[in-house]
Amino acid sequence: MKKKALLVALFAPPAIVLFAWLCGEVVMHLWNWLLPPLFGFHVVTFWQALGLLVLTRILFGGHGMGSKNGGGRQRWNQRKWDKMTPEEREKFRGHYQGWCGPGPTVETPGAEG
Repeated sequence: MKKKALLVALFAPPAIVLFAWLCGEVVMHLWNWLLPPLFGFHVVTFWQALGLLVLTRILFGGHGMGSKNGGGRQRWNQRKWDKMTPEEREKFRGHYQGWCGPGPTVETPGAEG
């Protein structure tokens, strides 16, 4: 176990730096290849490209919560919802109904409308 932790400690920082450098270079070259000729934008430097990459990650990346099966926060909320009794769920819906709109209507069996 200590051996694995030592290997991670040795190889992770250079790998992170290499990955950041590679992503910055790719963004810079793609930007400089496509956007100035097409739209007349300015050419960007490596640091500007890295800043653009970070900015797009902040704005659109989901802060690491996204995954193929739903984000960690969504799974946590689902587990919390599953543990609620029907009365607690109805109280929760009633409390937040004014915030987010009425939401979907749930038809009860045998109810005539």
